[in-house]
Amino acid sequence: MFLAIDIGNTNTVLGVYENKKLVKTWRMASDRSKTTDEYAVIIRNFFSFLNLNFKDIEGIGLASVVPPLTPVFEKLSYEYFQIRPLVIGPGVKTGLKIKFENPREVGADRIVNAVAGYHIYGGPLIVVDFGTATTFDAINEKGEYIGGAISPGIGISTEALFARASKLPRIELVKPLNIIGKNTVTAMQAGIVYGFIGQVDEICTRMKKELGNNTKVIATGGLAELIASDSRQIERVDQHLTLEGIRLIYERNKAN
Repeated sequence: MFLAIDIGNTNTVLGVYENKKLVKTWRMASDRSKTTDEYAVIIRNFFSFLNLNFKDIEGIGLASVVPPLTPVFEKLSYEYFQIRPLVIGPGVKTGLKIKFENPREVGADRIVNAVAGYHIYGGPLIVVDFGTATTFDAINEKGEYIGGAISPGIGISTEALFARASKLPRIELVKPLNIIGKNTVTAMQAGIVYGFIGQVDEICTRMKKELGNNTKVIATGGLAELIASDSRQIERVDQHLTLEGIRLIYERNKAN
């Protein structure tokens, strides 16, 4: 069995594969204060629901955008799984040509999304990832990563609004029934949700002018469903895209 670990700024997602099939996923907070042993206890508890043991895992792939947590999970792999993990980064064979001024600046999450997106859906393609930041990654018809856009994520944008506007309450991020809010809460929900829908559609529309009108748009990430339901550009939500990219890159490097 294979364990894919996606370490994001807000959440860390785990996925267990058996014969290239995703069996189960779990999500936990990315807590920089937790130790290797604490994370091992959490993962062991997750595994217990499937009657899995650490010894059942034969390979581990790791994509991280949180440098302080990368060595924590590397140590966990060594000490609890007795496995040297594949840490996705410079020098790792991805099968993806990166047409970026400095390829080392591209986050591991964006690379694995591009690899999985092109493998599953072909190109040209835009992958929109709703994480701590909202990222837009462009892959041309040749399967080359040519760049993208980054904007503040929905969560941190909303938190900034709460923090800086003292009379505005903390709200649940759901789509309101009407665009014209009848109270403060629904007005905020309308502005946040439809504001981000408009942002996504505008950026993707402009990217398509450079990539071509036949460009597909795939979304992933925790809040993807909320935005995709009313987006004119997003064609499909694939919540396991990042994990699948980790698995694909691991397979491409397994023989090395």
